[in-house]
Amino acid sequence: MSFASLNDDDGNEALAEINMIPLIDVMLVLLVIFIVTAPLLTHAVKVDLPKATSSPNLTKPDNVQVAIDGAGQVYWNGEVITAAVLDQRLRAAAALAPQPELHLRADRITPYQKVADVMSASARVGLTRIGFVTEPTHSN
Repeated sequence: MSFASLNDDDGNEALAEINMIPLIDVMLVLLVIFIVTAPLLTHAVKVDLPKATSSPNLTKPDNVQVAIDGAGQVYWNGEVITAAVLDQRLRAAAALAPQPELHLRADRITPYQKVADVMSASARVGLTRIGFVTEPTHSN
């Protein structure tokens, strides 16, 4: 398939123009195929779901304040307790429904071992909701 030129050359030069018609035809065919098959790719099943009204259960668990001072003394809601009493109170708190949150406060100079012991004791009896309470820093 050759094209006529307006100049008087003998026509032995290479044709430097790209024929865009076949490329456009292929692109239009692909576009039509994608338009036809795109709706088939959605596999949504229409289900008529039942309607119900309910209010969320807003029973918030109590929290237990456990504090550890710099000397390693443990406080349960402000009361000084021993390790044996801590274990008993943690077991009693774990038996409650819903379980209370354990808010753990530790002094800056408290040894980490003491904090880890309290966390381990609470996890051992089944208390899993432990929060660390810190003081916010104020930048001036």
